[in-house]
Amino acid sequence: MKNSYQFFISSMVAVFVGCNQQNKTPETHKAETGVTQKNITFADFKKIKGVDNVQDVPFQLFTRLDSVRFFVAPDKDAGHLKIAYNKLDNYYGFEEFDDFYSIHYSINNNISNSIEAFVLKSEFTAAFDLTLQGVDLYEIRSSVFKKSQDLKNKSFSTYGTITEVSEQEFKTASNKRIDEALIKDPHVILEGNKWLYINSTTEKKLITEHENVSTEDGLLSYEYIGVSPYLYLQVFKESSMETSDTYYSFYNVKSTANFQLFTAGYPQILPKKNWISYIVSNNDVGSDFAISTYVAESYNLEDLLYVNFTKFKIADGTKAFWADDETFYAEVYPTNSASSNGKKQKAAFIKIKLKADLFRMKKKYYNPYSNWPN
Repeated sequence: MKNSYQFFISSMVAVFVGCNQQNKTPETHKAETGVTQKNITFADFKKIKGVDNVQDVPFQLFTRLDSVRFFVAPDKDAGHLKIAYNKLDNYYGFEEFDDFYSIHYSINNNISNSIEAFVLKSEFTAAFDLTLQGVDLYEIRSSVFKKSQDLKNKSFSTYGTITEVSEQEFKTASNKRIDEALIKDPHVILEGNKWLYINSTTEKKLITEHENVSTEDGLLSYEYIGVSPYLYLQVFKESSMETSDTYYSFYNVKSTANFQLFTAGYPQILPKKNWISYIVSNNDVGSDFAISTYVAESYNLEDLLYVNFTKFKIADGTKAFWADDETFYAEVYPTNSASSNGKKQKAAFIKIKLKADLFRMKKKYYNPYSNWPN
């Protein structure tokens, strides 16, 4: 089985609801009457069937406020309740009005006690409108530096800087990218259900089968991506036919060991440094960014850095690139962002700048006797 960091840290899952929200109130709801002609209670709202499948929800709503108002109608003069924000609550959006969203809300998270309410757009942000504004991009869940795992450090500042940049800067920098493009090798062909390598003597060597490949990880399929001209590694996209898992596997035609190397995302290759990096959405929280060194003599990858960012997902890992040996760009989305009803989620662009002497730094090892008296 593949021992990817993405799955190694799955036991450390932290559930994040909302986008940079704060919970400053007890989890029990406190309903207060607004300034209306009568006292409004939950009984004044339309009872509805609760949401039992999130996939049926057109869009979700998020807030950074300590309290929000529930209106009985999409009218600012309508009666309303003031509800304390609870980080465990879900605000399921169903319709959009001029100044309001209609939501389905389960009181005290009891699906059988659900109501329809109307909330102000000024108090909520729909998933498709989320941005990185005000988001702490430095926040990480864990990291690994040269095989030394760190679960305590929660900031990327240890390794470098990360900032949001404009789309124009992203496009301009991409024109000067230094990672190499993977190209199709004419020696690699698909014959029937087999990927073959044909050498100069027309001898055929089996690389792998194409589809329905039975492995210890289940049934897999392999799609040929291209070859690294510098490292001369053939790259295949490995997809599970039973799950959504995807890897990128590497094949060296001069080696008898097949597919011992892999990355969890589309690889960016820096020839001068023999680096192979990737950035990919993490199945649990945020995104994974990793850098390894390819050692041709042992046909192996030596891990340099792995970071699990928490505040964004990756839009398209194939578009990420290195502008220089220390500067990496990627297109991302806020963690809870999602498209809905024909409205696209808002893309953002980030720049990661590694410390110049990062990989010349000495590893810090834990000393169990560091707090003992001399």
